[in-house]
Amino acid sequence: MYDFQADNDLPKPELYRQLGNAAAALIEGEADSVANMANIAALVWEFVPDLNWAGFYRMIDDELVLGPFVGRPACIRIPVGQGVCGAAAGTGKTQLVRDVHDFPGHIACDAASRSELVVPVLRDGEVCAVIDLDSPVLDRFDTEDAAGVEELARLLADRI
Repeated sequence: MYDFQADNDLPKPELYRQLGNAAAALIEGEADSVANMANIAALVWEFVPDLNWAGFYRMIDDELVLGPFVGRPACIRIPVGQGVCGAAAGTGKTQLVRDVHDFPGHIACDAASRSELVVPVLRDGEVCAVIDLDSPVLDRFDTEDAAGVEELARLLADRI
C-alpha cells in the first residue's frame, strides 16, 4: 500500500522534490503507461493544493486524447494548437496561464477553472503527452509550480 503524505506548508521546491520522489517510487519497475499516468494524476491531486483537475492528455495521431485524470469529466480530443493544452503540444513549451479567460481560444472543459498549467512530456524531443493542472483560483500557478511539473514530466518521459 502506498501512503504518501503531502505537507502543503513546505516551500514549493521541496513539495515538488517530494512529489518527484513519490512519483519515482510509484513508477519504479512499472512499464504500463496508463497505470503510471493514473497513479501520477492521483499523486499530483494529493500533493498540489487548490486543483480542480489534474491529469494527462496523450498525443495520438497528431491530436491530444484524454488520458487518466482526477476531476470532472473533460474534453476528449484537443487539436494541436488549440487551447492551452494544444498550445503546449504545438510548441513543446510549458504554458503558465494566470487567467484562462485571457488566453485566446481557451477550451473550457470545466467552467470553474480560472488558471492553468500545462507541461509537455517530451520523449526523444517529441511531445508524447501533456500534464494538465487546472485550478479554480485565479493566478494559482507560478514559475516554481512550472519548474516542479517540468521535472515531473522529465521523470515520466520514458514511462508513459
